[in-house]
Amino acid sequence: MKTKFNKAGKIVKSIAITLLFLISFYGNAQLKGGHILGAMGLQSGTQAPENTLSLYVPGYIYTASTLRNPDGDKIGNPDLTMFITGVGANFVSNFKILGANYGATILLAGASNTIQGSFVDSKSSFAFTDMYLQPLQLGWHQKRADFVFSYQLYLPTGKFEFGGSNNSGLGMLMNEFSAGTTLYFNDKKTLHFAALASYEINGKKKDTDIKTGDILSVEGGFGKTFYCMNAEKTAPKGILNAGLIYYLQYKVSDDKIPIGTFVLEPDKDHVAAIGAEINYLHISSTTSAGFRWLGEIDACNRFQGNTFFITLAHIFSLKKKTE
Repeated sequence: MKTKFNKAGKIVKSIAITLLFLISFYGNAQLKGGHILGAMGLQSGTQAPENTLSLYVPGYIYTASTLRNPDGDKIGNPDLTMFITGVGANFVSNFKILGANYGATILLAGASNTIQGSFVDSKSSFAFTDMYLQPLQLGWHQKRADFVFSYQLYLPTGKFEFGGSNNSGLGMLMNEFSAGTTLYFNDKKTLHFAALASYEINGKKKDTDIKTGDILSVEGGFGKTFYCMNAEKTAPKGILNAGLIYYLQYKVSDDKIPIGTFVLEPDKDHVAAIGAEINYLHISSTTSAGFRWLGEIDACNRFQGNTFFITLAHIFSLKKKTE
């Protein structure tokens, strides 16, 4: 009889430890989605030129300086830096759908210190992370405005184990729809404002019934385009874009975290950030480089910090040469 009580006690203790872990990990935390804030900025509502193939290398750095509770008060000073880099390709054709150019994008990347939620002790070495695939992008170009619509998904190709501190992926399939515009305030299209809204729908995490809530992200900026002329002042040798950028993100629906017959639904999170962007396209080499910095403000129930995004790209023209 004593043995049975000992076994029962161990089971109860194990369940209690699991419950404490779940509550401490998720109770005041929000589960993270796949959308990388800061990846879009100036002219976020504009598609790349038609008949082009762009190969790019992104560099994303996020430094978490504070942890905020649901009231926005600081409750911790984490020492956490997330890093992502990889190789991507973007293709825009002259094929038309509803009057828009069709395009597609893929990104294969690795990540270190992948942030799963608001768990300060999440540490992971650099490893292959979730794959980004955009099979549909439509772009329209008008005299004073551009428009873009896209569907993308994040495939759970990165390592994920429930409760693990060294995960490189989020362990769930993520579907996302985006729509945006870039508005131009003069005929030369040198003064512009952009906004791109993305709605992310998340599936259950691998081998669990845990489900991240839907997430709304808005990104864009207000900028100025400068044409850098050659020595003879006859043609531009480069195009410089600079301006102020922003992002907003809101958890639209509650996270679902089952604990036995109870479902934990933490308070929703949100964050806002403002910053600056500068990017330059060298016309003759069709090579571009860009840098974005955004400082987060008004964060609730999540980390607050700084986002840095560096992009190097080379653009190949797919237009047929004419005699």
